[in-house]
Amino acid sequence: MYSTLLTELSQGIFIITINRPDKLNALNTQVFTDIENAVDEIQSNPEIKSAIITGAGPKAFVAGADIAEFANYTKEQAMALSKRGQDIFFKIENSKKPIVAAVNGFALGGGCELAMACHFRLASENAKFGQPEVNLGLIPGYGGTQRLTQLVGKGKSMELHMTAHLIDANEALQLGLVNHVTTAETLMERTKDILQIIQSKAPIAISKLIECINIAATPDHLDNGYGKEVAAFGDCFATEDMKEGTTAFLEKRKANFKGS
Repeated sequence: MYSTLLTELSQGIFIITINRPDKLNALNTQVFTDIENAVDEIQSNPEIKSAIITGAGPKAFVAGADIAEFANYTKEQAMALSKRGQDIFFKIENSKKPIVAAVNGFALGGGCELAMACHFRLASENAKFGQPEVNLGLIPGYGGTQRLTQLVGKGKSMELHMTAHLIDANEALQLGLVNHVTTAETLMERTKDILQIIQSKAPIAISKLIECINIAATPDHLDNGYGKEVAAFGDCFATEDMKEGTTAFLEKRKANFKGS
């Protein structure tokens, strides 16, 4: 049913595993389509009470977007990509059923944005988080500038975005980016345990909690920030720096940015 995902339903918990371990589970067009369809399945299947999103293999949750796929996009194509990613992540964020990220390795760029779109996050000790898009002459396009700021505060968000520094699971815990840190071996069981507790509560009340807490976390004045991110993401694609950043990445060399 899904070409880039593995899915499993057990005890009401729908486990979605992004399955491109050879690409560190990088997000491409097909992954986005599969994720959107899986989220629709969560909503439509009454046997699904909650869901977990995780990554295949021991290294990565999702190590970013598939840069080779979009390196030559025009500004207009980039804005469409950003809007599509945001729309799918909004579906996750506004799901009436809990969707939790079990971060089992690198959650970088679009992977960090995917994790942040989930209702909350657990991480294994080897997890790393970051928004390194500035290394490519870019900014996040799937909601990262907004959600990271909501979760860790303006100052730390500014620093992490501008420096492209990665943080480990323990720092992510201290910042409030993740709720719990576990061993790699116990990550899924701990996540399932929490969801079993949630599944024992009233489903309508849980859905209303999600709705109300999302409103509290996203004041009205922030709503325009997502649209601004789409436009700014597209603007970056019209720069020589973006061409240099993505080319350098694909050629495995350091980028030489010139501010044009």
